[in-house]
Amino acid sequence: MEIVSIGNQTVTEFVLLGFYVIAELHLLFFIVFSLSYASIILVNMLIIVVMVSSQRLHTPMYFFLADLSFLEILCISTAVPKMLKDFLQEAAISVAGCLLQFFIFGSLATAECFLLAVMAYDHYLAICYPLLMEPRWYLGLVVIAWLSGFMADGLVVVLMAQLRFCGPNHIDHFYCDFMPLMSLACSDPRVAQMTTFILSVICLTVPFGRILTSYAWVVVAVLRVPAGASRQKAFSTCSSHLAVVSTFHGTLMVLYIAPSAVHSQLLSEVFALLYTVVTPLFNPVIYTLRNKEVHQALQRLLYVKQTETID
Repeated sequence: MEIVSIGNQTVTEFVLLGFYVIAELHLLFFIVFSLSYASIILVNMLIIVVMVSSQRLHTPMYFFLADLSFLEILCISTAVPKMLKDFLQEAAISVAGCLLQFFIFGSLATAECFLLAVMAYDHYLAICYPLLMEPRWYLGLVVIAWLSGFMADGLVVVLMAQLRFCGPNHIDHFYCDFMPLMSLACSDPRVAQMTTFILSVICLTVPFGRILTSYAWVVVAVLRVPAGASRQKAFSTCSSHLAVVSTFHGTLMVLYIAPSAVHSQLLSEVFALLYTVVTPLFNPVIYTLRNKEVHQALQRLLYVKQTETID
């Protein structure tokens, strides 16, 4: 077997243990996660098609939602297909492949943190200052969110690639995550760990603080509106958005900012499932499929397709 030439490691591949302790349930897990993965991909692709095809949805809010759907597709496709494959055969991955998976998944997850903050700020502007944002502004915000994610995780991966992995090579996780990898390093990982901690604090707490601030101002603005259906709808929307955002950011904060002694490895895997599979399942429902304008656009799209089929 050829040795991968990254840094000074002598290990050629890692073995992902994942849900090894409940191996007898692998087939059940494979079916459940396969259905979840297919649902997430199909729903998010449908959202993108609807928003691209409907001129009425060419606004900043729906542009951000389409970008979120695209992020979700890429993010879950980085981790879940490999996990599904590992349910059926030996869960081996090369060192280079492991670092690449961590880089892509981490970059996309970090970009999503910033994008959710941008979306919360857009909600604030839509309610408090209902003026359309210029295209160059929301395009710029999305580019900044993506670049921030890839730059932050790129720095971490560069530091990880300098570490030496000389065995054991078993990763107690279902994908290549930072902490399990650091526990296998033979050389001193403190620089990579400290850098990751600092970047995690910045990339998680700053966007989350921006989100809380935006929704706080939204609540203040909504309270000035006379009680009625519009106020109730606004509160319902804000609360559902905050629930999803808090779950996503909260699990990441526990894993990457809180001391590792606070949570067990099993709890880490459960939290990872929350932001890898569960949150992407609920995001389309919370952010998009409850929206009346999206429903109308979807009906128009289906009607056009049906008419074309009949003709």
